[in-house]
Amino acid sequence: MMKPEEYMQQAYRCILQNDFEQAIRWFESAIHAHPQHAELYYRCSITHARSKHLVPALEYARKAVELSAGTEEYILHLQTLEAKQLTSRAKLLLEQAGIATQERYVEASTLLKEAVRLDPLSVEAHVMLALAYSDLNEFDCAIKALREAILLDPQNGQLHQMLQEIKQRMKSIQ
Repeated sequence: MMKPEEYMQQAYRCILQNDFEQAIRWFESAIHAHPQHAELYYRCSITHARSKHLVPALEYARKAVELSAGTEEYILHLQTLEAKQLTSRAKLLLEQAGIATQERYVEASTLLKEAVRLDPLSVEAHVMLALAYSDLNEFDCAIKALREAILLDPQNGQLHQMLQEIKQRMKSIQ
């Protein structure tokens, strides 16, 4: 039987060749052979996340945290993935804008507040939270969320433009 490190070397060889699916197979084989090895779950989760496979990435990340008794790096990775999942769910709610209701915006903003708490560096979560607040006419909260996004991505002209639009909308409603 191969050692965990040997499996990881094979997986990283695949990653260097941009063959992420094969790398995932190596990690999963390693996990099958060494089911108590937390780092294998963590590395497999990262590879799934890079391949935009959020559900398995979350499952492996949770297992890594569970097996490692809370290694900080693994916890941060899990929180980032959970924030992505919450942001995706909120995005779906907000994209159904044709049938959006007050409750939908409230639910989306609740999901996004949690996403921002879990991953304070997610520009997307901050921007979407600002949009949800704006749709609820909670302009002070919208502006605050957008200013957080601008701090994270100060060169993004679209964010500055969005801030001006929200301020305009606030003036027109008051």
